[in-house]
Amino acid sequence: MDTRLQWGILGTGMIARALAHAINESTTGTLAAVGSRRRETAEQFGDELGVPRRYEGYDALLADPAVDVVYNALPNHLHAEWTLRCFSAGKHVLCEKPLGSHHAEAMAMVEAARDAGLFLAEAFMYRCHPQTATLAELVRSGAIGDVRLIHATFCFNFGEQPDNVRSQVVLSGGGIMDVGCYTMSMARLLAGAALGLERPAEPLEVKGTGHLNPVGGVDTWATAAVKFPGDILATLVCGMQIGVPSVAEVYGTGGRIVVRNPWFPGTTDESAAIEVHVNGEEPRRVAVPGPSGLYTIEVDKVAAELSGQQFAYPGMTWQDTIGNMKALDQWRRGIGLTFPCETAEGLYHTISRRPLAVQPEGKLPTGRIEGVAKPVARLILGTMGHVLGDLAKTHAMLDRYVECGGNALDCAYVYGSEERVGTWLRNRGVRDGMVIIGKGAASIDATPELCTEHLLTSLERMGVDSFDVWMMHRDNVNVPVGEFVDVLNEHLDAGRIGAFGGSNWTTARLEEANAWAAREGKRGFAASSPNFTLAHWNEPMWDDCVNAVDAGSHDWYTRTQLPLLAWSSQANGFFSGRFKPEDANDPRLAGIVRVWFNDGNWERLRRVRELEAKTGVPGIQLSLAYVLCQPMDVYALIGPETMDEMRGSFEALRVRLTAEEMAWLDLRG
Repeated sequence: MDTRLQWGILGTGMIARALAHAINESTTGTLAAVGSRRRETAEQFGDELGVPRRYEGYDALLADPAVDVVYNALPNHLHAEWTLRCFSAGKHVLCEKPLGSHHAEAMAMVEAARDAGLFLAEAFMYRCHPQTATLAELVRSGAIGDVRLIHATFCFNFGEQPDNVRSQVVLSGGGIMDVGCYTMSMARLLAGAALGLERPAEPLEVKGTGHLNPVGGVDTWATAAVKFPGDILATLVCGMQIGVPSVAEVYGTGGRIVVRNPWFPGTTDESAAIEVHVNGEEPRRVAVPGPSGLYTIEVDKVAAELSGQQFAYPGMTWQDTIGNMKALDQWRRGIGLTFPCETAEGLYHTISRRPLAVQPEGKLPTGRIEGVAKPVARLILGTMGHVLGDLAKTHAMLDRYVECGGNALDCAYVYGSEERVGTWLRNRGVRDGMVIIGKGAASIDATPELCTEHLLTSLERMGVDSFDVWMMHRDNVNVPVGEFVDVLNEHLDAGRIGAFGGSNWTTARLEEANAWAAREGKRGFAASSPNFTLAHWNEPMWDDCVNAVDAGSHDWYTRTQLPLLAWSSQANGFFSGRFKPEDANDPRLAGIVRVWFNDGNWERLRRVRELEAKTGVPGIQLSLAYVLCQPMDVYALIGPETMDEMRGSFEALRVRLTAEEMAWLDLRG
């Protein structure tokens, strides 16, 4: 019985041929099928490379039950769609680089692989060769002292080829995407090694320059200046119409390392060698020939690491790929290159090209807010600008939230994302299924007039007729509470809002407002949104904010069961383990230090870690479960910046904590 992996290839271009030859030469795989848009190209490819099954159309190949793993060699703009279709068909995927058109697509592809339990890797073949592993280890070992500068180039000159897929902006082409991605991945790998990490480093800054071809609209040559932690700098050069020799160089305090064949190391000492120049010593040459052809090594690595669902370091792990795609986005933004698929018009469909459907009730724990006809998800997604990022990321993150079963979005006049959220609502056509929460009047000098101004402006920005819930973002205790209740009831009666509430209102003012509303026969505050989390702050994150962690507020919300929409429910990730007491002097964390660094919270974190060790539940999930398991009618506002973080938040819904455990975590037992 043949136990080798049965490979199918989507596409018949040059890179597809290279991998086809490698599969035929490997000991772990068999080339079983090829799919092309046209029958004749599939037949030609099959005849040339001995492929037994040739399919017209990509879906036909995916329907082949004998195919185990698919090599996606299609143009860049088709990588995401067809990789996701592969997962739906139960196929593992090796996808040609770059993984997608932008990093939001990469995140979605990784999450889909995780959901399906299937292998996904980005085909940076040089990362599979032993030369690359040896290079990283030389840097990590301090062979040339402390690293100061990394220089990487990858260029070729194919002249004017406007019909080539690399030359077309609609196909997500360009030099950065074709070969600049190599230089960025190398710089990140070596910067991470220089910092002693078993993973690539993420840039602090990426500044790009480049030439945009007026015909195809993509970059034909470009450079980037990159800054990493530890004051490590990198200079990157790429191009499709420039004859710069390819090289990777690392400069340190004690010398330099030169790799003259970084991208296509071979099987001989001459084709796979590293030059080490240590100050005051004779240069030495480290030969690292591969055991087989470069692409064959990659094919065999897929077979060896299939069960892990991704390549192991120094291969392109999932997080490595996402980080590289994010850095490439920054590089492209620096030269003014935006792909059509990143625009409002290009984002009218999901990444998978399938309709987005809001989950029916029962798929996720929900609750009810008076005046809102729809059930409200217990996890409400915050939409602050820094969380959602650019338009493509906004669409991908909101799509993922809905796919996970969420249906409630927390928006605000001051977030800077209302237009983007509105664009997503129109593109997806899911407004009726979503609970949209708006906020405005974020001032202690708020007036009824300011409430109206902000509400009407937010409705216009988002392009919606009404909010399901609208909240005053702050309170002005100098204004009689009845004046606010009056104006909010006017908007209720006009159909602009379904319910209203207060964010950062004290329990005393909420009680006063609802008592006044009851006397006057009007609707009162249907919800409240203070800060509520396991951590206790030193001072408010923003001026005039209110929390509900004190015993009096806790008892009030438990007694009244007024829906509590807890913002910063995870305390800016304090319980993720990413912070340490010695970070108190890190200027980049000044805001976190000011609010959350105190002895009580370090003890809470210690107890969270102790419970994590007992249960296996990550600390960040335990901290969110602490909020969700309260005896109050509580909803948690979450602000994940990645799909990975979002997944962790949803997993917290399955965690049940006892009253005794919650008291112990909060130092009350």
